[in-house]
Amino acid sequence: MMTEQAGPRQLVDDVVRAEQVGFDFSVTSDHYFPWLDSQGHAPYAWSVLGAAAQATSSIPLTTYVTCPTVRYHPAVVAQKAATLQLLSEGRFRLGLGSGENLNEHVVGQGWPSADVRHEMLEEAIEIIRALFGGGYVTHHGTHYDVDSAKLWDLPDQPPPIGVAVSGPRSCGLAGRLADILIATEPKSELVEGFEANGGGGKPRIGQIPVCYDPDRDAAIARAHDQFRWFGGGWKVNSELPGTASFAGATQFVRPEDVAASIPCGDDVEEFTELIRPFVDAGFTDVALVQIGGDHQRPFLDWAEKRLLPALREL
Repeated sequence: MMTEQAGPRQLVDDVVRAEQVGFDFSVTSDHYFPWLDSQGHAPYAWSVLGAAAQATSSIPLTTYVTCPTVRYHPAVVAQKAATLQLLSEGRFRLGLGSGENLNEHVVGQGWPSADVRHEMLEEAIEIIRALFGGGYVTHHGTHYDVDSAKLWDLPDQPPPIGVAVSGPRSCGLAGRLADILIATEPKSELVEGFEANGGGGKPRIGQIPVCYDPDRDAAIARAHDQFRWFGGGWKVNSELPGTASFAGATQFVRPEDVAASIPCGDDVEEFTELIRPFVDAGFTDVALVQIGGDHQRPFLDWAEKRLLPALREL
């Protein structure tokens, strides 16, 4: 459920259909802004997830990912996550990351350096874990204060915590503190770094954008229009402050550049070959982001008949 490309009611309808066609899990982005104006949406992810929890019965729900450091205080994230775990009857996974300036700048607190953001994320996870444990929590740390907080509605099993990684430092943090690895690149070194720091045997979720359309040229054009930012890498993408910045930074990206990394069209073999590197790198799960809010239903219908059976062969 990519909040940057569809409104809240459609996102819920889409995950209902995804459950029906046999997807194993769902992920939901948590944005205040889309990446590019052409995507056109950014509803509040937690309201969407609450509605999705009631509209579905079996498909797991996952934030992919929430930044618990600037726009949200970690004590509030813990409360939201506990509530959603209750609403979904144990189907929620709390994916966390150090965030992007694109979304976090809106509260006017500035955008810290990458090193500070990792410190903030680690402290935030410690607070969330403590609140999941029950009882009153008071915390006076480097970045956050918590004054006698307590979660009054706690699930029997707190939601597993996933951490998004992009390099050695985040892999070390995830290995020590996370239940799940989250990544957007099929790099075996990310899996190895996670496992070396305590993540052995834990789930590892990758993500790849895809653009299904019977007309391959139309798929490439749509992917270029809405997803050409994806190739910038997270060191760049985490720093840019708005959609105009992403438009400027990607003005020289060509449609053929996008098509080289994003499967476009309806050739199942092309899709499986570009998804295969995640399997080869040791990921246990792969999230597929169909590009284009108004192209979700045909993608889901096609995936049920052709794509999912082929991917299960992997």
